Amino acid sequence: MLLKDFRPQSKLVTKTTLVDKPRFPVIDAHDHLGEPFGGGWDRKPLSELLDLLDEAGVTHYVDLDGGWGEDILDAHLKHFKEGAPERFQIFGGVDWGKWQELGDQFPAWAAKRLVAQKERGAQGLKIWKPFGLHVKDHTGKLADVDDERLIPIWETAGELSLPVLIHVADPVAFFDPIDETNERWEEIGEHPDWAFTSPPFPSFMHIMDGFKNLVTRHRNTTFIGAHVGCYGENLGWVGKMFDDCPNYYIDISARFGELGRQPYASRKFFIQYQDRILYGSDMSPDLDAYRLSYRLLETDDEYFNYNTSEVPGQGRFYAYGLYLPDDVLKKVYRDNAERVLKFSNQ
Repeated sequence: MLLKDFRPQSKLVTKTTLVDKPRFPVIDAHDHLGEPFGGGWDRKPLSELLDLLDEAGVTHYVDLDGGWGEDILDAHLKHFKEGAPERFQIFGGVDWGKWQELGDQFPAWAAKRLVAQKERGAQGLKIWKPFGLHVKDHTGKLADVDDERLIPIWETAGELSLPVLIHVADPVAFFDPIDETNERWEEIGEHPDWAFTSPPFPSFMHIMDGFKNLVTRHRNTTFIGAHVGCYGENLGWVGKMFDDCPNYYIDISARFGELGRQPYASRKFFIQYQDRILYGSDMSPDLDAYRLSYRLLETDDEYFNYNTSEVPGQGRFYAYGLYLPDDVLKKVYRDNAERVLKFSNQ
């Protein structure tokens, strides 16, 4: 039998709690609405999206697909922000490709682009994972995450009060050899471009140490570490970064399986850092996926698939509910995002 055909059926008798609505209204602080990640909602009637979000209990939504050019940013602002201004925030980005063209002038140019994006209506800055893995300067050298030449970008974001939602690195196993010991072997097989084996890529910890240096250096800028601070496998490391960086927050998007397979540590982590964690899904608006994430956060259900797919997509392990207290849930679902992203001030 081939591994791809293996479909073990658990014989455990456990309860299943269906959570149709979250216990408190949700702000989805990390998601997409365009292509390729967001399902192309920029080409669908806005009313369909609003109906789905209403059914999921999501009152506000951060669209990270604004990009860095006027065309996409303006299109998303017009379609979503103008259509339902109180419900959406659209984040802009940095056009790293301009570094080769502009050379030493690139950081100042990129900082000015942030000013222009905010003037057009962007309410945050999204940094995608090629930063630290693929982004190169005009000499062809790979740029470190804490490259001091880029200081104008991060300082300008702070001056403009634009939160920086940043994704660096990726699951730790993506940096390991792709062999029989790699817990993400199947996932990397489906997406071979997600393999960042070091070498030739920088090591995982080289990227993460640079990330911490970046956040530490720019204390007047608010950073939100995507995907459990980009290191959901080591909550102690993320907690230490919280302790050292008061300007730092995380979202929990796309790491429900990672959290659910270490339920004791995760529950303690959420309670200890309850003021620093934002809900995010990163799965495009999907009703079943939303409800599954609510089940993980709210219930004490045991040993269940953390994905809506037949085989768990991020590793062949199951998850356990975190059974978070109501006061913690309310902060994670809503209160922290209202404060950090200033939704309540719109």
